[in-house]
Amino acid sequence: MFASSSRGGPAPMSRGSTGVGSKFSLEELYGLNKKSKTRGGDGGQRRSPKRQGVPLGSDGEALNSLQRAEATRCCLEKRRMESYLMEAGMTVEEAERSQSSMRHRNLGKSGLRVSCLGLGTWVTFGSQISDEVAENVLTIAYENGVNLFDTAEVYASGKAEKTLGNILKSKGWRRSSYVVTTKIYWGGQAETERGLSRKHIIEGLKGSLQRLQLSYVDIVFANRMDANSPMEEGDLNFRVFLLEEIVRAMTYVINQGMAMYWGTSRWSAMEIMEAYSVARQFNLIPPVCEQAEYHMFQREKVETQLPELYHKIGVGAITWSPLACGLITGKYEEHVPENCRAAMKGYQWLKEKLQSEDGKKQQSKVKALQPIAERLGCTVAQLAIAWCLRSEGVSSVLLGVSSAEQLIENLGSIQVLTQLTPQVTQEIDAVLGNKPNAKKESRA
Repeated sequence: MFASSSRGGPAPMSRGSTGVGSKFSLEELYGLNKKSKTRGGDGGQRRSPKRQGVPLGSDGEALNSLQRAEATRCCLEKRRMESYLMEAGMTVEEAERSQSSMRHRNLGKSGLRVSCLGLGTWVTFGSQISDEVAENVLTIAYENGVNLFDTAEVYASGKAEKTLGNILKSKGWRRSSYVVTTKIYWGGQAETERGLSRKHIIEGLKGSLQRLQLSYVDIVFANRMDANSPMEEGDLNFRVFLLEEIVRAMTYVINQGMAMYWGTSRWSAMEIMEAYSVARQFNLIPPVCEQAEYHMFQREKVETQLPELYHKIGVGAITWSPLACGLITGKYEEHVPENCRAAMKGYQWLKEKLQSEDGKKQQSKVKALQPIAERLGCTVAQLAIAWCLRSEGVSSVLLGVSSAEQLIENLGSIQVLTQLTPQVTQEIDAVLGNKPNAKKESRA
């Protein structure tokens, strides 16, 4: 149901400022003649005019100025890429293999194409990792086909957006070659600096754009439904008025060129449907996707509720925390490492969750998945990410990484996706024992 680069079409060419990912050599792409020209007879063939210093095409004809300029640009970009990969400890062949395997999917039923793996900035950018590591991670992600970068105004109190913006500006990639998303809700301490009022949606997005140093974001998310519950207010119409205000504000920022699309984050299926109905009623712009938590121990919403929204109103899903905040990696099996997320200030809740009875049971199930991963030739983390990708309606899975090594490992999950046969999926479900009672279609 989603078109991808590996199904029924040629693999997409590289984006941005590099030529990595192509299956053809520079000579094959631009018809440059690699063989030296001889002065002898031409064997009955028409002799090409001798023009010293001008590359010839495969048919012996001189390339025109546009072809020469493009060939020169490609050569320079190839040298830049090789220099960077040398610093990152990667070979050109490794980068080409990784990028050529990246799949792209439509965001819901919109026309926007996003990589099936995206890069998130929660906890990491502007906080857990240095700016240098953040740039390294972002660059490797981009050069390996990732075109979706997610952040929020609340992440590291705005520092995540600043870090992401600084890196994007320094890299000089074409703005049209990547997708940036941000979320609006928690923007500051003042009462008017948080929530989903028209005032904060517009002013909050302007603040995000300033920190990102961008003229627009591709998707702006309403990060959770407003806490001012209409039921608590005692007005049954309050919810409708609030939704109309949100939809009108989102339509305004799109019409003003501040965003291309809008979506929801951590909304219920009913709230998303209501927002869609309000948009259709008043000829406004409806949301195109929901951002939801999804992993092997959090399945209900993405597997039973969102597929129906996808089929009925075209809303896709961008999911986050595929490794359950690191639990599925197995690194918390014996103790909580010092430099991990659960040991950071403000994440005591995660540490308590990992050490709870449920957390220990989940870790035992992760251990039981190890034989399956070994049989498929992958890590449990790669298996878990591929498992998320196979779910119907999932457009992209956001990765949260703190190192280049972790990112490269996670990107390898794409290779595992094709191995998730119905039999393997059933085996995983038997280990987890938490499959929701709903029909689910495999994306492998």
